[in-house]
Formats: sequence, C-alpha cells, structure tokens
Amino acid sequence: MAEENQEESNTGGETTGKGSTNVAVDRTPPDGTDNAGGGARRAHRSQKVGSVVSDKMQKTVVVRVDRLVRHTKYRRYVRRTSKFMAHDELGSTIGDKVRIVETRPMSARKRWRVIEIVQKAAK
Repeated sequence: MAEENQEESNTGGETTGKGSTNVAVDRTPPDGTDNAGGGARRAHRSQKVGSVVSDKMQKTVVVRVDRLVRHTKYRRYVRRTSKFMAHDELGSTIGDKVRIVETRPMSARKRWRVIEIVQKAAK
C-alpha cells in the first residue's frame, strides 16, 4: 500500500482522476491566422489629441484632452477636460499638441504613449 502511494507521488501529479480529461484544444482563430507567424490581430487602440500641460517628469508628460458633450437637460454643448499621463520618447514640451494612443500599463497611472507631435508650441 505504501509502495503504491509512493509510485503515484513520483509521477508528478500526472494521474488522471475522475472528471479530468486530456483533450487538445485548438486555439487558432477562426480566420486561420496563426499567432506565432506574426499575423495576430490586435484590437483597435484608442487615440486622442490634446495639449501638453506638464513636462516636469522624465519621459512622461501630462496631456489635457478637451471634448464637447451635449447637456442632457439644456441641450447645450459643454466642454469637458480629462488629463492623461503619457510616456514620451519624442521630447514634447509644454504647449505642444500631441497624439496619444492606448498602451499597456507602464506605471501606476501611465497607460498612454505619445506617438506624434502634431504641432509644436510657439516659442
């Protein structure tokens, strides 16, 4: 009895118990593209255009994005502002108009990346 338990423990937990099955699952997308070949499709990443309001950090800028939303009761357009922290390898400065794109989390609050300086600030 002790020998049987020892043999089961030596197999590394590969024993198949009740309800466990070893079935190969095909993880290729239905369109036939293979992920290993570089043909993986990525979801559309959101892009925004805004102006740089702070460049005091290293390789990070704060971008202010303005948008107009229609007020539900008064039917007037109201300006709403959002600030995003973005990773900046291009060296943008305060007042520059930049395009930012969603990316993986780079720090606790930084989830955007500067991809283009649309317009440099007047000096």
